[in-house]
Amino acid sequence: MSAATTLPPGFEALEGFAERWALDGTANRAQARNDSSAAEREAFYEAASPMLAPALELLDSKALDDLDDADTRLMNMMLGLTHVALAIETQRDAESIHVVSRRTMMITQSSADWPA
Repeated sequence: MSAATTLPPGFEALEGFAERWALDGTANRAQARNDSSAAEREAFYEAASPMLAPALELLDSKALDDLDDADTRLMNMMLGLTHVALAIETQRDAESIHVVSRRTMMITQSSADWPA
């Protein structure tokens, strides 16, 4: 893996999205969705959704404690995809209306963020 590569081999097509979408923590991923434009969400969704199955296959092949930094970034990116998929697949044109409510009722943490 080169210094410029932050994701596991096979996921190079997603490198351009890593800084924006491979975020640790539910609140950070939710904030990225809130702060993104429709075009940014659509571009990420179009690039990442076909990679979801291969990402899950790779991540499921390892114990959580065995994930390296690149694997963890990929996992965080796919978790970010769930936020974006909700906007694209469910909210659709109403996403701009829902973001107003989400700015008032922000996610600050989730059970996934609690120590084990």
